[in-house]
Amino acid sequence: MEYTFSLQRLAGYKPRKSQKSNDTLNAGLTLLEHGAYASKGEAGWDIIEKLALAALDQGNTEVADKCLRILSDKFPDSPRIHVLTGIRLEATEPPEAVLRFYDELLEEDSSNAAIWRRKAHILRQTGKLDRAVEELSAMLDTFYTEVDGWLELADIYLSCQQYTYALQSLSHALLLSPQNPSYFLLFAETAYLAEDIPLSLKMYLQVVDMTDDDDGDMAPSDSIPSGITLRAWLGVKLCTQKLITEPRAWSTSPSQTPAPSAPNLSALDNLSTERLRTAYLDIKNESPPSGETELIGALATLVK
Repeated sequence: MEYTFSLQRLAGYKPRKSQKSNDTLNAGLTLLEHGAYASKGEAGWDIIEKLALAALDQGNTEVADKCLRILSDKFPDSPRIHVLTGIRLEATEPPEAVLRFYDELLEEDSSNAAIWRRKAHILRQTGKLDRAVEELSAMLDTFYTEVDGWLELADIYLSCQQYTYALQSLSHALLLSPQNPSYFLLFAETAYLAEDIPLSLKMYLQVVDMTDDDDGDMAPSDSIPSGITLRAWLGVKLCTQKLITEPRAWSTSPSQTPAPSAPNLSALDNLSTERLRTAYLDIKNESPPSGETELIGALATLVK
């Protein structure tokens, strides 16, 4: 497994008692019991790391500890093992003890961004949001290119309804990953919550532009929106409806983003309605609701 990706995965780890982790645990136990992982080279050690996480997901600390011993013996000074050890402590130890462990690691080596994020995760879990923000901000001052750190910081601000700060954090993620439509969609949704409707509309349209298959055999107007594209068209419809019915939204853009002209707004409203009706017909195989409010409500439950 690529080293940086693995650290990012560990940094963002959250326990999930899922069927997938249960399957990983059951499949990995055979390799663990027979030592078959050792003959698989680098892939074998990755299997043991995944097995440790799956075991923690399922509450099996005995297997997790065995995996950790194997990895620690093989890679005693690995930052990945330090992070994995911290995640193991999170499963059974009080937050204060885990935070001390992370602080000790950072005192020895402050270059492990994953440790910063795990520390912020614990602080957030214990309701210490101000300190979590401080830790992430300090980390990002040094590791500016950690996109996941900016996303996590934005998520904390969103949980506190501090939408302006969330947008500022997300803007860094967009700069660092300008080809990722999911980040643009999150930015558009956050701008809508911040009541910056012109900015929200602009970003929803950006998502549509990024995800509509212009190179396909079918013209975008004849395609069927799905997934992230459908969510973006739903956002476009919400924005156009708000701009049409609430004139105040035209002139209250905190970002000073200009709203479309009346003719263009009307055209976008009609186009978004057509796109949503096409998607509804494809998903439900029945005529869409005639009312726009009913259509929006029906699709909103289908795209979550």
